[in-house]
Amino acid sequence: MSLARLRGGIVYDPANGVNGERRDVHFRDGRIVDNAQNAPVDDDYDATGMIVMAGGIDLHSHIGGGKTNLSRLLLPEDHRNDPARERESEGSYLRLPSCGVCTPGTLATGYRYAEMGYTAAFEPAMMPSNARHTHLEMGDTPIIDHGAYVMLGNDELLLQMLAARDGFERLRDYVGWTINASKALGVKVVNPGGISAFKFNQRSLDVDEAHVHYGITPRDVLRTLSRALTELRVPHPLHVHASNLGVPGNIDSTIATMDAADGLPIHLTHIQFHSYGTEGPRKFSSGARAIAEAVNARPNVSIDVGQIIFGQTVTASGDTMMQFKNAPLGNPRKWIVGDIECDAGCGVVPFRYREQSYVNALQWIIGLEIFLLVDDPWRVSMTTDHPNGGPFTSYPHLIRLLMDKTFRDEQLDCLHPEAKVASALPELKRELSLYEIAIITRAGPARLLGLKDRGQLGAGAAADIAVYRNEPDRERMFTSPAYVFKDGQLVARDGTLVATPTGGIHFVSPDFDRGIEKTLRAYSDANLTGNFAHAAISDDEICACCRGGRLLPVECLTTT
Repeated sequence: MSLARLRGGIVYDPANGVNGERRDVHFRDGRIVDNAQNAPVDDDYDATGMIVMAGGIDLHSHIGGGKTNLSRLLLPEDHRNDPARERESEGSYLRLPSCGVCTPGTLATGYRYAEMGYTAAFEPAMMPSNARHTHLEMGDTPIIDHGAYVMLGNDELLLQMLAARDGFERLRDYVGWTINASKALGVKVVNPGGISAFKFNQRSLDVDEAHVHYGITPRDVLRTLSRALTELRVPHPLHVHASNLGVPGNIDSTIATMDAADGLPIHLTHIQFHSYGTEGPRKFSSGARAIAEAVNARPNVSIDVGQIIFGQTVTASGDTMMQFKNAPLGNPRKWIVGDIECDAGCGVVPFRYREQSYVNALQWIIGLEIFLLVDDPWRVSMTTDHPNGGPFTSYPHLIRLLMDKTFRDEQLDCLHPEAKVASALPELKRELSLYEIAIITRAGPARLLGLKDRGQLGAGAAADIAVYRNEPDRERMFTSPAYVFKDGQLVARDGTLVATPTGGIHFVSPDFDRGIEKTLRAYSDANLTGNFAHAAISDDEICACCRGGRLLPVECLTTT
């Protein structure tokens, strides 16, 4: 088969310790190859002086499922007013009609990720009862690979089993069955136990506070799920949306959440929203330093930031407790709160982040402080919690903020003046390097998800490659790559699509005792609307859901 070469690029490949080395990259049949035998090159791409990285990986982006679709439906004006529609009508892009800025349609999501050099994105909140819909929406998203984390920790059966003090092995098998049945890559818990508690009119639930109905605590949920995933050897740690999102003073519960894992791997998501203190006259302050110190001191903890970006967006979360509380702050004033089969929850509230809002300005500051204060970039992933903190299309702007202190200070000067005074950001001189950017956007997420052949450019890796012109304006540089390859196929050139292949589906299949199905069937027959015989998604079905996308099973960890 034909051999392709990227010639003369400057390679940043942290997974293989390559830091800005000038070298050629060869690939054949969708894989990186070693051209030591000097085979003749069929397709030669000149990348002289350009920056070569693996394709970007977004490990937390709401791109499919019920609340994502509701977000699109709730803001029709976002789709009507999208300036990209004018470009589409001119025929300058190889694309079908799809639009939206806050929550783009499925087609536009794939297009815009690929145009920035991203080749994979992962939905972090798939409800078991809604797993087919989630896979259908992700499967309708072209080009990029995808996968999802299934939601547990607020479902009635798990809470009933915890309250009844069922044996841990049965709980572990329930977790394993749910991962397999929903074709998930990991497990997400949102406000552990708190979504369920809200249904019993409990308006808050701290880490060691008892659920008003079941009597269990969030710590019980976290310990059980983190231990279950460890014993099931699922590569990605428990993906945790901690208690008390957005509440001043929540740094204490955030650190308590880290420790609830008892030293087992745990991933705290969109941690910016959980890093707030109560100092100052407004009783709202940055807790970024305390959170960063806690992460630095706990090697079992990884995070993604959830950076906010100023402007209009829509917040879409399974945390109905907090979304109901935030509904009066919606802009425009409309909102949705819902639930399916008592699996979890769903809250959708449009929101506009404003530079002259003290709270919003400080949120922006806190996210950047966390990026710059955490020592190990391998345990920090770049996210905006799309669309909650802002659209994923903001990543080039965020990269510039992290790499360019002068630009960062200029942006800081535009904010509410009291926020700057309350901030440590002006004193932080750190500027991330291209090597560090390659870690937090590529190599680090791949490692955290167990994707051994992604996020890197070593021989045998998938030929998911982004090539950028080395421009001083890093935002412009990362907005429009010179070349983007997906599985060795050129899909974008200079920010313009040239092909729209179908991406693959990443999932994990841990072993478990199928005897748990007797309990699950009895619960389903007594309480749920669906037929338990159709609960699990088969391999053939998921391929059909995902437009024939290739199955990409992720290996479970080996025992040591």
